[in-house]
Amino acid sequence: MIAFVFPGQGSQYVGMGKSLYEVSKDLFNEAREILGFDLAKLCFEGPESELNKTENTQPAILTVSYALLREVQKMGLITNYVAGHSLGEYTACLAAEVFSFKDALKIVRKRGELMQSAQPEGRGSMFAILGLDEETLKQICDSIGNFYVDLANLNCPGQIVISGEKEGVLKAGELAKERGAKKVVPLSVSIPSHCKLMKEASDKFAEYLKDFAFNNAKIPIVSNIDASERFEASQILEALIKQLYSPVKWQDCVRYMISRGVRIFIEIGPGKVLSGLIRRIDGSVKVLNVDKLEDVEKIKEEIK
Repeated sequence: MIAFVFPGQGSQYVGMGKSLYEVSKDLFNEAREILGFDLAKLCFEGPESELNKTENTQPAILTVSYALLREVQKMGLITNYVAGHSLGEYTACLAAEVFSFKDALKIVRKRGELMQSAQPEGRGSMFAILGLDEETLKQICDSIGNFYVDLANLNCPGQIVISGEKEGVLKAGELAKERGAKKVVPLSVSIPSHCKLMKEASDKFAEYLKDFAFNNAKIPIVSNIDASERFEASQILEALIKQLYSPVKWQDCVRYMISRGVRIFIEIGPGKVLSGLIRRIDGSVKVLNVDKLEDVEKIKEEIK
């Protein structure tokens, strides 16, 4: 069995999608019309500072990932499951035909704007903690009395991201080192995603989504919030709203798909972040990556 998985924010880089331009002009042109700026130019040439702005990053990664997905689909490759890491769940929804590309662009652009404006600049922070288990890290977060901090991304064994108020995250990082963390890495983000500081943004997002039609999924989507399969439009909508302030349970998503018989994971989108995480979750499964147009041909050979 095969699963397609899609990366989220943090996987972007200047030059992504350039190899796809000739076969994906329609998508980049549609993105320019909807967003009001030249997304192709931003993806291919930067500047990096503009590409890294949340409201730009999200439609950029979605467009490049979807362009790559279309090329993979042209091979006639069938996937049994789809899943995405945070933002990547929207490309998973496109793969499952939950909504149109046009609507997906509008939705993730708004999502990025709401996330960016949810907290004053510099109030929130996120750290990746390497080498501590979930229970220990949760105890540390709960012990920070004066400032809010919580688990945000449970990525793979030994890699958990914490999110919250900057002072709380800093303190939790110090305590994590004292408790034996191998590494504490500040993430280059200005917003505290996947924690309750995003609840107000999530409420506004829910209102915005009322204007869009969601279809039932044609392929099971494994949801970030609880690693469960979702088919019905109402269930998918609920998960996307909750996702903003809930931890991303990526490790559980991957383990669930493996438990259902998935033996090949194909990461479709910029970078190779998810490929690395999946290998650390279970080294016995096959992991392939489609980051550029030429990778599609390599996948053909690997799947034979």
